[in-house]
Amino acid sequence: MTTGAPTPTYPARPRRSRLRSYLPLGIAVWLVLEIWLLTVVAGAASGFAVFLLLVAGFILGSVVIKRAGRRAFRNLTETLQQQQSGAAPTSGGGNGNGLMMLGGLLLMIPGLISDALGLLLLIPPVQKALSRYAERTIDRKIREAAPGSVGDAFQQARIHRPDGKVVQGEVIREEHPTADPGPRPPLNR
Repeated sequence: MTTGAPTPTYPARPRRSRLRSYLPLGIAVWLVLEIWLLTVVAGAASGFAVFLLLVAGFILGSVVIKRAGRRAFRNLTETLQQQQSGAAPTSGGGNGNGLMMLGGLLLMIPGLISDALGLLLLIPPVQKALSRYAERTIDRKIREAAPGSVGDAFQQARIHRPDGKVVQGEVIREEHPTADPGPRPPLNR
């Protein structure tokens, strides 16, 4: 049965990014390497030594995450107090908390490769280098963003609005304006 309505044309499916294509494979390879390395170390030392390593990594990771969380909360409290007193907030106090928490999380995940990466993220020069790299990459991606994309929205969100007012709404543009339809009904509230 036909209704006379045109057959809808669906836009072409967007191409999958490389990250989205290879991420599941990378996670699978990582898990296999973790298990293999744990069995090699258990064969060389003992299963109890591997168990102690995993427990120590979990405890160290939880201590690191707790410390980084406390530091982040303290920095937030100090910044809020400075803003309430009218003093200019000092920057630089909260650098590295995110990478420190990520390092703690990697330490908590069972495995020796993740423990090594977690310990590497706890080294301050590595944290500074990674944060500079991430900041440059994000800034470049935002600058290269096409209009109407998520990056463009972040760019617009960074614009300072002095009055702080935001009007929620939607703009609808008609491609072919029609003749004046006449008076419009009143808006009911």
